[in-house]
Amino acid sequence: MVKICCIGAGYVGGPTMAVIALKCPDVQVVVVDISVPRITAWNSDQLPIYEPGLDDVVKQCRGKNLFFSTDVEKHVSEADIVFVSVNTPTKTRGLGAGKAADLTYWESAARMIADVSKSDKIVVEKSTVPVKTAEAIEKILTHNSKGINFQILSNPEFLAEGTAIEDLFKPDRVLIGGRETAGGQKAIQALKAVYAHWVPEENIITTNLWSAELSKLAANAFLAQRISSVNAMSALCEATGANVSEVAYAVGKDTRIGPKFLNASVGFGGSCFQKDILNLVYICECNGLPEVAEYWKQVIKINDYQKSRFVNRVVASMFNTVSSKKIAILGFAFKKDTGDTRETPAIDVCKGLLGDKACVSIYDPQVTEDQIQRDLTLNKFDWDHPLHLQPMSPTTVKQVAVVWDAYAATKDAHAVCILTEWDEFKSLDYQRIYDNMQKPAFIFDGRNVVDIEKLREIGFIVYSIGKPLDAWLKDMPAIA
Repeated sequence: MVKICCIGAGYVGGPTMAVIALKCPDVQVVVVDISVPRITAWNSDQLPIYEPGLDDVVKQCRGKNLFFSTDVEKHVSEADIVFVSVNTPTKTRGLGAGKAADLTYWESAARMIADVSKSDKIVVEKSTVPVKTAEAIEKILTHNSKGINFQILSNPEFLAEGTAIEDLFKPDRVLIGGRETAGGQKAIQALKAVYAHWVPEENIITTNLWSAELSKLAANAFLAQRISSVNAMSALCEATGANVSEVAYAVGKDTRIGPKFLNASVGFGGSCFQKDILNLVYICECNGLPEVAEYWKQVIKINDYQKSRFVNRVVASMFNTVSSKKIAILGFAFKKDTGDTRETPAIDVCKGLLGDKACVSIYDPQVTEDQIQRDLTLNKFDWDHPLHLQPMSPTTVKQVAVVWDAYAATKDAHAVCILTEWDEFKSLDYQRIYDNMQKPAFIFDGRNVVDIEKLREIGFIVYSIGKPLDAWLKDMPAIA
């Protein structure tokens, strides 16, 4: 029986290993993590992450060929294939601060693998890592190998949160990069054999190590670039009276471009896009390519601009002040169908409103009050470090209330900001919401989910990203 061990029980490690266990009943899969609460949660009825379909997969396999454990060293030493899915946060200090990936957790994982291994191993990079990380990992393993043979593979993860299980069941592609040596090619085949249980052979791509590492950063950079492109257009649409949805639809009909990732919004979020682009920028700078670095920096700049543009629009529309006004925030997660708040645009929007002394009332169906308070008080990039390295009890923000439904959030509010595209926000009783709000009642739709005309008929003043502005908003222009 092939034994797989995955170090790291987060958003990538947990779901990926659960699906491998389900699709490969003849493989034993153990997910290990030093966090006792996290492993306890994986072994309970309340999993530590929310992802549609994940519960079913875990419950079918747990205790049969899928196990979650804190005994890291034991399971690593017994494994044939070790996936490493630990954090690669952005460095907050030192060389490359604010851009470079911090490989502290990767390095300690590699040293531990070398320490406890008594047999040959295939070590698989599953986290997103900078190009040439494999080389550093190889050096650590070979210099500490005690005669054991290690092969390093890069197998980047392309799943999207909210559709992770579906993406794992039917991936566009599985990418495996390895050394162009006999041992490297043999290792590639061993990992390929695992995925071949359910992924068609033509969808399993094999490359050299550096191509695989760079492909992950490139894919995320291209996706983020598409969002920044349509968001840049949304600002121009508002200025000219064009409708960004119509523009995006027309553009997406071109088969060379395609329709995906062309929804204008308040900005992109999630754990990967910003981090991976900053990483790409740093690698370009280190390799003497400042023009290329500058090009990718612009994607982040437009994303930041879109968030501040949204806040400016809210404040400008409401007589240039939101001081002591109640603003309802519908949605805090960075996208629907996930409880993940990492780099969510809602953080910057809320901080912007709080900076103008607004009172913020937040409702999200999947995000806890504790998480929201933590996100609003932590410094940038702190979220990506393990909990024990984060401030123990961040101060709570007094002007923030986290409530149990959209109607509680919007009661007596001066304005509503929709920041996550949860389906339930499309079918709310907006007449009821309007009746219980202060007048004039504003809706700022950062996700283009509401029917603007219907809301205007009710009496709302509506701002929707990239849509023609109504007279009120034209009279009170936002300074971007």
